[in-house]
Amino acid sequence: MTERTVVLVKPDGFAKKVVGQVIDRFERAGLNVVALKMVRLTPKLLDVWYVHHKDKPFFLSLVADMMATPVVAMVLEGEGAIQIVFDICGPTDPAQAPAGTIRKDFGESKPKNVVHRSDSAEAAEKEIGLLFKPEELFLGESRGF
Repeated sequence: MTERTVVLVKPDGFAKKVVGQVIDRFERAGLNVVALKMVRLTPKLLDVWYVHHKDKPFFLSLVADMMATPVVAMVLEGEGAIQIVFDICGPTDPAQAPAGTIRKDFGESKPKNVVHRSDSAEAAEKEIGLLFKPEELFLGESRGF
């Protein structure tokens, strides 16, 4: 089934200058980039994005980390995109990520793991709506018309 998902190259990935390498891995896996932009995240947006973490002790540092630099936000589309992106990124903790995954190759720790990825179709829909206007999604072009 064709799915859409969100990937953010987080501030630590932006600072390491691996944005192009991250995008390349998704394209080589056959996923289509249907939206792409740099965004400066705000506390208001992050309160909604990370609502499930608001009561956790690391929430304030998470928000600060995500606002340290712009992030590169993208929407990827393809058959089984959510699982493909999970496999390419690896688990949240780089120490547990398999060799060859983005988080293993570039990550330092759970908070500094280079990328955020949507973990479900519902999360992807929410995250797309938070970051992209409908006219910023270029679906037809990715299919070659």
